[in-house]
Amino acid sequence: MFVVGNIYVIAAVSVIGGALFGFDISSMSAIIDTPAYKCYFNHGPNGPPFNDSVHCSGLSSLEQGGVTAAMPGGSWLGALISGFISDRLGRKYSIMVGCIIWVIGSIIICASQNMGMLIAGRIINGLSVGIESAQVPVYISEIAPPSKRGRLVGSQQWAITWGILIMYYISFGCSYIGGKLPTDYSEQVFRIPWGVQMVPAVLLFFGMMILPESPRWLARHDRWEEAQSVLALVHGKGDANSPFVIAEMQEIRDLCEFERQNKDVSYLELFRPKMIHRTMTGVWCQIWSQLTGMNVMMYYITYVFSMAGYEGDANLLASSIQYIINVVMTVPALIWVDRWGRRPTLLIGATLMMIWMFANAGIMGKYGVVVPGGIKGVAEESMRLSGAPAKGLIACTYLFVASYAPTWGPVSWVYPPELYPLRVRGKAVALATSANWAFNTALGLFVPSAFANIRWQTYIIFGVFLFVMLLHVYFLFPETAGKTLEETEQIFEDPNGIPYIGTPAWKTTHDTKRTVAAESGDVEVLGEKLASSEKRGALHAEVVPKTA
Repeated sequence: MFVVGNIYVIAAVSVIGGALFGFDISSMSAIIDTPAYKCYFNHGPNGPPFNDSVHCSGLSSLEQGGVTAAMPGGSWLGALISGFISDRLGRKYSIMVGCIIWVIGSIIICASQNMGMLIAGRIINGLSVGIESAQVPVYISEIAPPSKRGRLVGSQQWAITWGILIMYYISFGCSYIGGKLPTDYSEQVFRIPWGVQMVPAVLLFFGMMILPESPRWLARHDRWEEAQSVLALVHGKGDANSPFVIAEMQEIRDLCEFERQNKDVSYLELFRPKMIHRTMTGVWCQIWSQLTGMNVMMYYITYVFSMAGYEGDANLLASSIQYIINVVMTVPALIWVDRWGRRPTLLIGATLMMIWMFANAGIMGKYGVVVPGGIKGVAEESMRLSGAPAKGLIACTYLFVASYAPTWGPVSWVYPPELYPLRVRGKAVALATSANWAFNTALGLFVPSAFANIRWQTYIIFGVFLFVMLLHVYFLFPETAGKTLEETEQIFEDPNGIPYIGTPAWKTTHDTKRTVAAESGDVEVLGEKLASSEKRGALHAEVVPKTA
C-alpha cells in the first residue's frame, strides 16, 4: 500500500484533527446570537407566538454556558482515555477512532430537537476533540525532524484557526436563510453548519490510511524494521543508511532498552519525584493557554461586539475580522517558532496579552454604561459603549488575538509532547490536554455569567492570570527547541541541576543551526550526538539496578 513520506504532507493531513475544534468554536459563536437559534432553543419568557417587536429570549446565561461547556467537558474525558487508546492501537489509529466518534456526535447535533440532545451530541463531539487534540501533537512530534518539529506541531493551531474561519463564514452565510422577522426563522440556519462539520472528519479518516505510524511507537512495540523504514522514508529520503537515520535509531534503541528494563510504569509514574516537574510543566502549559482568555474571546465575541454597538450583520462581520487575524498571525510562528525558541515566544505572548486585557478592563470600567437586564434582554451584553471607547475596545480585542496567534496558540500544542520520555508520552500528553479541556469547560460555564454579573472585572481576572503565567514560564519552563526528544530528557535529568527539576529554566538555550547540520549529515555533529547517546546509555545502565 502507498505510504506518504513527505513530512509536510503528513502534517497537513493529520492536523485536520485541529480543524474539528475550530469548526466547533465558530459553529457556536456565529449562531448563538441568531433569531433562529434563540427561538428554536427558547427557554425564556419571549418566544412564539410574538409580534415583530419582540425578540426570542433564547437560553439563559447558565444554560448557554452549559451548552458551550458540553464540548470541552467531553474533550476532557476524551483526552484522558486517548493515552490508553494511543498506547494500544498506535498514534495513527487513535486519530482515526476520533474521526468516527466525531461523525456520530455531529449527526446527533445536526438532528437536535432540544437542549438535552444538543448537549449530548456536543459531549460526544468533545470525546473526539479530546482524542485528536492530545494525540495529533504526539504523532507529529514523534515523526518530525527536530529542526522542524515546532513548525509542524504548531500547524495544528493553524488548522484550528482555519476551521474557525471557514465554519464562521459558513454559519454567517446560513444566517440569511429564512425571512428577516423572528417569525420567519428557519432551522437550517444552524442545522446546515452542524451537518457540514462532519466533512473534515471524513477527510482525516481516509487521509490517515496513507500515512505511516509513529516510528517511536513502532520501536516501543519491537517493530524495529518498520520503525527504521519510517525514519528512512521521512528523514532519510528513503535511505536507511543515512547518517542521521542511523544516529536517531541508536537514540531510540538506547531509550527503549532502558524502558524495557523498567517496565513497571503507569500513570502513577507521572507523579513520582523525578517526573512531577515535567508533568506539571506540561499540564500548566495547557491550563495557561486557556486562562489567557482566548477561547472565551472566540466563543463569546458577539457579546463583546454587541456591547460596542455592533448589531446583526455588522456584528458578525466585525467578529469575523478577528478570525482572519487569527489565521494570518499564526503564520509567523509556523515559519520562525523553531528559530525563536519556546520560552521567548511564550514570555512575549503573555506580556502583550496582559496589556490588552487590562486595557479592555480600563476602557469598559471607565466608559461603559450598565444596561439593566442586558441589551435586548441578553444578560451577557450587560454594558454599552459608543464612540472612541467602543473603537478602543474592538482594537484591543483584535490586538489580543494578534498577540495570542503567533505565541501561546501554536506553542501550547508544540511544547507538552517535547517534555516526556517515550514510555509515558502518550499518557502524559493526554493528561496535559485533559487539563486544557477541564479549564475550557469551567470557563465556558463561567464567562456568560461573569459578563452578566461582574462585567468589566472579567477582563481583570484574565489579566492577573497572564501576569502569573509570565512568572511561571520564566522560572520553570525550560527551552526544548532544536533538540531531539531524547536530548530533552537531559535537561530534566541534569545531575548538576536543581534536584528533581534539572537545568534551571532560565539557563536553557537552543541551537537550531546545530540541529539542521545534524539532519543534513554533518559528521562532526552526528559524532557528538552518538557520543551523547552512548553516555546516556551508560547512565541508564547505572540507574537500572537502583530502580529495578
